[in-house]
Amino acid sequence: MPDTITAIAAWCAALIEAFGVAIITLAALYSLCHAIMRLIRREDKESVFQEVRQRLGRGILLGLEFLIAADIIYTVAVELTFETVGALALVVLIRTFLSFTMEVELNRKWPWQNGKPTGDDA
Repeated sequence: MPDTITAIAAWCAALIEAFGVAIITLAALYSLCHAIMRLIRREDKESVFQEVRQRLGRGILLGLEFLIAADIIYTVAVELTFETVGALALVVLIRTFLSFTMEVELNRKWPWQNGKPTGDDA
């Protein structure tokens, strides 16, 4: 691949990766600030806790998607070797597992199930 395309792909991957980290960071800060404001207003601690978990979890999920995209771009366009493809497969597998388990925990249902979540949020 020409050096120009490789450099552009590396720059794009770094930008997308930074965007993913920023999403996770901003979601954490927003969740925390929103929770503090609600606690100052003396709202129910359990509902505040659940909302923080929901907001933070969704921010992490979105950030993970961007981090996976950055890994794919970097591996395919910049450093395509059997070793990097294997490392990418492992990273994507781990991040996909994290995304899957967080989705199940946040929605309290399997992703293929339709309808409303079960439990306290139903």
